[in-house]
Amino acid sequence: MHLTWGSIMIGGATLALSIVVATFTVSSLWSGPRERRPALAETPSLRATVGTSVVVMPAVIALTAIRDKMEKEVPLVFTEKRDNLPAQLPSKSEPGWTLTRGPLGLFGQPDVLEVSTAFNMKLRTIGQGVSRDGNSGGRPGGNPQQGSQYVGEGGLDLRGNVTMTARPALVPAWRIDPNLTSQISVGEASVSLLGANVSLSNEMKPLLDRVVGEQTALLQTRVRDDPLLETAAQSEWVKMCRSFPLEAAAAGMPRLWLELRPTRAFAGQPRISEHALTLTVGVQAETRVVPSETKPDCPFPARIELVPQVEQGRVNIAVPIDVPITEINRLLAARLKGKTFSGGPGSAFTATVRSARLAVSGDRLLISLDVRARERMTWFGIGASATIHVWGRPALDRGRQMLRLEQVSLDVESAAVFGLLGAAARAAVPYLEKALAENAVVDLKPLAANARKSIEAALAEFRRSADGVTVDAAVTSLRLVGIEFDAKTLRAIAEADGTVRVAVAKLP
Repeated sequence: MHLTWGSIMIGGATLALSIVVATFTVSSLWSGPRERRPALAETPSLRATVGTSVVVMPAVIALTAIRDKMEKEVPLVFTEKRDNLPAQLPSKSEPGWTLTRGPLGLFGQPDVLEVSTAFNMKLRTIGQGVSRDGNSGGRPGGNPQQGSQYVGEGGLDLRGNVTMTARPALVPAWRIDPNLTSQISVGEASVSLLGANVSLSNEMKPLLDRVVGEQTALLQTRVRDDPLLETAAQSEWVKMCRSFPLEAAAAGMPRLWLELRPTRAFAGQPRISEHALTLTVGVQAETRVVPSETKPDCPFPARIELVPQVEQGRVNIAVPIDVPITEINRLLAARLKGKTFSGGPGSAFTATVRSARLAVSGDRLLISLDVRARERMTWFGIGASATIHVWGRPALDRGRQMLRLEQVSLDVESAAVFGLLGAAARAAVPYLEKALAENAVVDLKPLAANARKSIEAALAEFRRSADGVTVDAAVTSLRLVGIEFDAKTLRAIAEADGTVRVAVAKLP
């Protein structure tokens, strides 16, 4: 059978017309659901999130600071008059004594503080007696048989050491019980009267025990009633009870505030070393992000909770970071725009994203992609533009600190339209879903970096050193640990870790 040129031309025209009709049909069907976005499920509004933050502060108090304070508190000289002096003293001895202490020495060992000092006790005596030669007072003409007496002067000089032991314990009422005990050692004590020395060491020991015991009791009461710890804790409590400005999560976004509200105080028992006494106090606080500066109500606890000893100081602050969905949409669109996806190596199908939009639907996100798709199996390369819709569940990639999509799938209608482009397009659907899962990500590290700057700025408030007190606080790491969202806001939960240490070189 011979084909004429006319037949060939008619056949070619018919084929071309068929391709044009098919292309037009596919393009029409492809473009049909462009604006038919799937129905969105209702998403509950985010509840107010309150994080829990903990700051544990070891206060290392140098023993030199404690010693210097005791030097000021304990008198150098004690002078008293008493009627109950030893019986061996003459009846007309002046009932008074003066005790002078030396410099205090303070020594530390596990759970024990020892304070020691040397002392010198002086007692002036005036006595009467009979002279050895029978003369009254050595005066000629005296009559010893008549019991004539002379008047003489003498003095008692007593030296020794006092050691005071303290086993300090923290009590719930913000006080420190020093648990003081004392011990005295005395040297030889004698008084010279009528040319003879009278030993009084044993007789003076009870008097000294009584004197030192009274002073120990006074010091015990003074230390136990000293509000120093409570006053210092209240000062730091007030510093924490406030809101701190946060860096904006993105350009053009309003500045938020981090509110700290301390709610609980706890501490371990003091630890003592050779050079310092360490008292570790911890504070637990509620933290939340608020749109404006607040003045929270933070009642100072009347009692402190006693817990086992804590070895290290630490800072752990939970910060919820709220980011508008519009900002997430902008970041995601910038990430996807211009990306070209295919059905794998040698695929005869490609799709290029021209724009992307994000919407929230229940516990999922819907990404609407404006794409240009093309098949490359035929010489004509049939292609069209359309909006396809992709579902995915947001999840936090903790390792990479990114927002990712899991369980990515094309919407049913979008998958059906892909089928109109032929087998190549249908085969490309799994590759497209995988490529979107890998590329539809939002880097959250800049948000974490801004949050870290804000927390460091807040800690700077605590690093302001007072007279004799130095506070060293720093953020060592910050990570995102969770996300939640509603129709308008994505909330990333950040946790900051850090260190804190207080060094006290001088007590007020």
